[in-house]
Amino acid sequence: MQTVQAAFWVVAMLVVLALLFDFMNGFHDAANSIATVVSTGVLKPGQAVIFAAFFNFFAIFIFHLSVAATVGKGIVEPGVVDTHVVFGALIGAITWNVVTWYYGIPSSSSHALIGGIVGAVVAKAGAGSLISAGILKPVAFIFISPLLGFLLGSIMMVLVSWTFRRATPSRVDRWFRRLQLVSAGAYSLGHGGNDAQKTIGIIWMLLIATGYTAASDASPPMWTIVCCYIAIASGTMFGGWRIVKTMGQKITKLKPVDGFCAETGGAITLFLATALGIPVSTTHTITGAIVGVGATKRASAVRWGVAGNIVWAWIFTIPASAFVAAVAYWLSLIIF
Repeated sequence: MQTVQAAFWVVAMLVVLALLFDFMNGFHDAANSIATVVSTGVLKPGQAVIFAAFFNFFAIFIFHLSVAATVGKGIVEPGVVDTHVVFGALIGAITWNVVTWYYGIPSSSSHALIGGIVGAVVAKAGAGSLISAGILKPVAFIFISPLLGFLLGSIMMVLVSWTFRRATPSRVDRWFRRLQLVSAGAYSLGHGGNDAQKTIGIIWMLLIATGYTAASDASPPMWTIVCCYIAIASGTMFGGWRIVKTMGQKITKLKPVDGFCAETGGAITLFLATALGIPVSTTHTITGAIVGVGATKRASAVRWGVAGNIVWAWIFTIPASAFVAAVAYWLSLIIF
């Protein structure tokens, strides 16, 4: 384990790199929060990113740091993490985010970070240094979160369709243009609460490894929490428009009522996972919910080819980011 003798500039550089990842997380995952509300025309793009960014940051007052604790203390055995491991993990995650953003593929920043941590740790000390329970939770939710989003989105769509079965289409559209603001706010709140904590967790991991924070501390320094929430909210404000198009229109055509049901189903999933301290993919969750909403109308309403391409990206996220992280770890041994 590295001690307080670790060069301050190295630790500072890695904190900045972590905040860059957090910013990119918000930028990359802005589509999760705003794609439905933009594609249905309820908000203009500029309005939507400010709206989502506000709720991303407001999550700091709502959620406990359960996810941060899982990432910071529950994935790697104590004594294994050092500055080289953190560097490799962040480079692996950032690289995968850039590649998938460029091609407009909705992938998971969360699993890219988990993959990065795994790749760097295995490169240093082997798979035995990983805590299996901490790894299995996010890996299991690769499948659970989209399925839960699918199920809840479908149920919401069925309930809303039955409740408003006698209402005119224009009345339904008018009501759900207002209600979608509530559902989009709730989803953005869940997105900020779960995703910002992953970066808090890796900075916490770094500070413990380098002796700047005690492992016995119940929570990380307040500055890490505030900085991470600001970073993810700022990234969301810039928006990843390539992915917004994929999420909002390429999977299935959305109306305000569809967006409300997808966002509500996704928000419930994120609130539950965050309360349990499980880092999940907001991308997987909202994609599953959108597919669930589309499938309740008719199977042909979903463009399954697009959905299939997204699933392939999910499968490759952890191994791809792990490979890049391992290479980055070995390079860091030369650099610093």
